[in-house]
Amino acid sequence: MIELIPAIDIIGGKCVRLSKGDYDAKKIYDEHPEEVARRFEDMGFNRLHVVDLDGAKASHIVNIDVLEKITTQTGLTVDFGGGIKAESDLCAAFDHGAAMVTVGSLAATQPETVLQWAERFGADRFIVGADAQDGRIRIKGWLEDGGMSLREFVALYMQHGVTRVLCTDISRDGMLSGPNIELYRSIMQEFPACRLIASGGVSCTEDILALDAAGIPSVVFGKAFYEGRLDMNVLLQPHS
Repeated sequence: MIELIPAIDIIGGKCVRLSKGDYDAKKIYDEHPEEVARRFEDMGFNRLHVVDLDGAKASHIVNIDVLEKITTQTGLTVDFGGGIKAESDLCAAFDHGAAMVTVGSLAATQPETVLQWAERFGADRFIVGADAQDGRIRIKGWLEDGGMSLREFVALYMQHGVTRVLCTDISRDGMLSGPNIELYRSIMQEFPACRLIASGGVSCTEDILALDAAGIPSVVFGKAFYEGRLDMNVLLQPHS
């Protein structure tokens, strides 16, 4: 069964979701992200994807206290992203309990830095964020071209042992319009060893089952869960 990774996005210490990354289109779902994380754990989830949206905007980690609350109050394996632009941010995330970090724009603009970190701290502790549109990497809040194609990006990191790739089709993020299964399938066909994490567009239980049927290793979801569109009895049932 596909690995299920719920997401908690943080603005002002609160659990929110955006539509197409628009900070002006945020919806607050809970005042206490750590309580949301505990509920995820109680439901049977093992992983959690946490994004510091304030940090992403400020280019340095802002909500480190929220990360610490989640990692000390749950046993979830947490990957943390948003604002990791310097080694001090990276170390802060690890020191406050993150098992892995997700590096976004920096992975496209300064791959040599990210690869040095991966060599020093361990490639398995890194997830590179591939925000894509029309086959190209987008950076800086999706406003600029990242200078390489999605496939060039994935190939670069795969060659250096960083196999976890969080791929977001930005045209679908937060829109509940369905994931871009063909995009994810094509990546897996070209890079079968990639531990791809599909992100963006999940709208219902059937979307996740379709990703599973397509052989996609993992999926991140947020809005569909918070809007009550996912049947957890189906998704969390034991599979042989």
